This record gives sequence, C-alpha cells and structure tokens, in this order.
Amino acid sequence: MNNQTYTPMTAVLLTGHGGFEKLEYRQDVPVPVPGTGEVLIRVRACGVNNTDINTRIGWYSKSVTTGSNDGAEQGIHGVKEKEDGSWSGIPLPFPIIQGADVCGEIVGVGAGADPGRIGERVIVATMQPGDKPWECITMGSEINGGFAQYVCVRSSVAYKITSSWSDMELASIPCAWSTAENMLHRAGVLSGQTVLITGASGGVGSAAVQLARRRGAQVLALAGKAKAEKVLAQGADQVICRGEDPVKSLGKNSVDVICDLVAGPGCPRLLDVLKPGGKYTVAGAIAGPMVELDIRTLYLKDLTFLGCTFQDPAVFQNLISYIENNEIRPIVAQTYPLKEMVRAQTDFLEKRHVGKLVLIPPGLNSH
Repeated sequence: MNNQTYTPMTAVLLTGHGGFEKLEYRQDVPVPVPGTGEVLIRVRACGVNNTDINTRIGWYSKSVTTGSNDGAEQGIHGVKEKEDGSWSGIPLPFPIIQGADVCGEIVGVGAGADPGRIGERVIVATMQPGDKPWECITMGSEINGGFAQYVCVRSSVAYKITSSWSDMELASIPCAWSTAENMLHRAGVLSGQTVLITGASGGVGSAAVQLARRRGAQVLALAGKAKAEKVLAQGADQVICRGEDPVKSLGKNSVDVICDLVAGPGCPRLLDVLKPGGKYTVAGAIAGPMVELDIRTLYLKDLTFLGCTFQDPAVFQNLISYIENNEIRPIVAQTYPLKEMVRAQTDFLEKRHVGKLVLIPPGLNSH
C-alpha cells in the first residue's frame, strides 16, 4: 500500500434487516486496508439499485414470498439477521456497507498488487466469481460496497476505464448494465432476433433495451404508459404498456428471447409469446418470486429457462469496450449526497424516474 495516511471515513452502515432506521450515516468508520492482491479505491460515485433495498429488508430470504416493493420502507416482518437474507443464502455479517455500483480511483494497493495501478480510474464488477463453480460474490452483500469514501476489492475486478463520461455515468453501469448484458450474453442474442424486455424503464430494463439494440435485435418493451416515450428513445421498437395482454399485443409464438425483471402473476402469460425453442431469462422478481407454471408449456415448446446471476468475466469486459467505444450511454436521473441515502431510496421506490439515481460521497469532487 502507498504510504499516505487516512483519517476515518464517512460511510452508510446497514446494521440489520429492516426499514430505513437500519441505515446509519457515520463519519468515524475506519478506512479499509487492502489485503493481498487487493486495491484501495477512493469512491467517486455509487449508484442506487433494487438489490440495496432487497438486502436491507431481507427479501432474498426464502421465507419471503411477496414482491420486492412490499416492506421496502419499513422492512418485512419476521425476517431475522440470522436468516438467509443475502445473495448467497447465508446470514450477512452486520454491520455491512452496501453499494453495488463503484466508480472511483485506485489510491493504494496491498501485497502482490501492482503499485503502478495507483491513480487509475476504475469501475468495479458487481458480481464477482468465487472459488467454487457458479459461486458469486456480490458487492454490498457478501463484501462491503461503495456507500462510503473508500472500498477495498480484488485488483482483478477493478477495471481500468478510459472514457470522457462523468463519474456519475460510470457509476450507473456495474450492477444494472452487467445484469442486462449477462441476460443477453447467456441467451446468445443475435442480430435479427426479437427480444421482449419487462420492466423496461428501470435501470436494468433500460440498459437491456440499449444493449439488445446494440446487438441488432428487434426490441419490444413492457413499461408504464407514462414512460413509453422515454423507453422508445432508448431504442425500443415497440412499447407494450403495463397491464396490456402481451399475447393480444404481440401474438403467440412471436418472440425469440424474454428478459424478465418483474416475474409475479404475469410471468406465465409471457411464455405464450415465446417461439418454440425460445429462451426465457430472469434476473429479478419485482412483482413477486412465486409464479404458477404449466410445465407443459416448458417442455412442449422446448423452451430454455436461464436464471442469470453468476457472470462470466467476458460480460464486464464487453461493457468496458462498449463504454470506451461510445456504443452505449446511461441516463442519470438524479444525484444525491451520500448523507441523503434515505431520500434517494424513497425516490427510487416511487419509480417516477427513468435511468439511475447516484450517490456522491462527501468531500470529493466528481469529474
């Protein structure tokens, strides 16, 4: 590590599963020390995501069967700290620092990490491979994230970025855009195919619209009527308004790939629009994790179901190249100082925005 000394940092600690009262803004948190193969990053900006709220309220616990917005402010009754409330299904080591979207600058290195990396502008992979096949380590869940002035990560998951984008724009990428790219990557979406994206006005959904368009696909989007024009502006060919019957709007057997971020009661109906041999990818369940499936639809149409969490390193490498070649562009809806975490999450839950909400740590001037 470099020989610079650091005073205690500012961070937001999550002290347990529950409501907003579990978010504690602190100015006396020790700056982390990079271990072997790690780098220390000064965080310039960090985006807000559904996963921050889901982790806080313990929604990932199998004891929860409702949509992720239920209990998002006050917490979900009955979820305990010792339960399976993390991405990995094991108890979280509270207190933790959340924040899945890190953009910042490397300011220190641990043993075995290249000191020449100090000064690099980087973004950090949210979904990081573990030691076992399909094991996934998630920023802000299994390890501390970016709702702080500093964070330590493995050098291999801190990607150097050369771009004129602002820190806020770069902080919009790691979680939402890697989730979207992973869905398309796993489904092998090709030019000329038809892709249906649910929740298309949100962070992951709007990213999926752009990324599917980039691949040359015909993009169909499910979104609220009030946001239809903005979704079309992101590259969608057609918007089906939420509440409409997708089969009546699109016809049976009309879509090659579905990217579903909503799930819930409407999920079975979506499968009717998939062509025989089509692929259903899922990376969220905003409307609820419990769905009823006619298994005959799955096997008689030869469908492929793909749950998308673990990411091949190629997914994040793809995103770096798209950014540096200016092939994509995120929308930053609003920024907030880190101390206004609760206001940012409240605005996030109201779903009136299109694009990303981003938090800025104190005392740092973003590019």
